[in-house]
Amino acid sequence: MASIERKEHAFVMIKDGQEVGKVNWTVRDDGVLMVDHTFVAESMRGQHAGEQLVERVVDLARESGVKIEPVCPFAEALFKRKKEYEDVWQKD
Repeated sequence: MASIERKEHAFVMIKDGQEVGKVNWTVRDDGVLMVDHTFVAESMRGQHAGEQLVERVVDLARESGVKIEPVCPFAEALFKRKKEYEDVWQKD
């Protein structure tokens, strides 16, 4: 089973001591979290690993009362598909 840890402006997925996934964000001047990169190792594809990582950023945004701008193509596609992310989606 994989675990997810927070490191600076990223959530990292660890399985068997190896990093198998990561989602990074930067913080805009207005506090919006810009999800700019999502990576999932080949061994974890098809297991919703990327979705789990983005979900952690969504939870963080909700807890912090900020919005997310999904810049990376994976995160953007996920936001378009998941209506439950509407409350944290910064649409410019």
